[in-house]
Amino acid sequence: MDVTETTFESDVVERSRELPVVVDFWAAWCGPCRALTPVLEQEVESRDGTVVLAKVDVDTNPGLAATYRVQGIPAVKAFRDGRVVSEFVGARSPVAVATFFDELFAPSRIAATVEDLRATGELPGVLAALEENDAARALDLVLAEIADASPDRRERLREVALAVFHDLGHDDPVTTAYRRRLATALY
Repeated sequence: MDVTETTFESDVVERSRELPVVVDFWAAWCGPCRALTPVLEQEVESRDGTVVLAKVDVDTNPGLAATYRVQGIPAVKAFRDGRVVSEFVGARSPVAVATFFDELFAPSRIAATVEDLRATGELPGVLAALEENDAARALDLVLAEIADASPDRRERLREVALAVFHDLGHDDPVTTAYRRRLATALY
């Protein structure tokens, strides 16, 4: 479906709360865009209604291109729960596009991390915070352990923090604040 600045909120952001929406930012004059579109359409069609494809013409919707920091086209952004969860820029092979869609349906990094923490009994305080959706407390606990941790343990703590960041999203204020603190603690 074609979406515009007026319909983007309902057609993409709100709809992504029900099922993933993949947005193709394109322009009529863009050769790579014309090559990528049928690959995206075929991949969406093969997913039997489990994902929606939305197309945004950047020339007629410059506000959306600016809002979502589109600096090159084609730009493809996948939305879930009202936010961008994955993206790529440039034409991709059908195999690479299929992989992009497969990853969209894979269990999230945070879900895998929580399951791993449950299975190992590791970091019970962090696990409890994550189960309560308290990312900041989980990250505080991770940071508190880093100073005295062995190199292997530091790497594990870094992986847990990165899973939390990935779940929150790049632009989330908690991610922004704690990414800096994690870098300082690790390096």
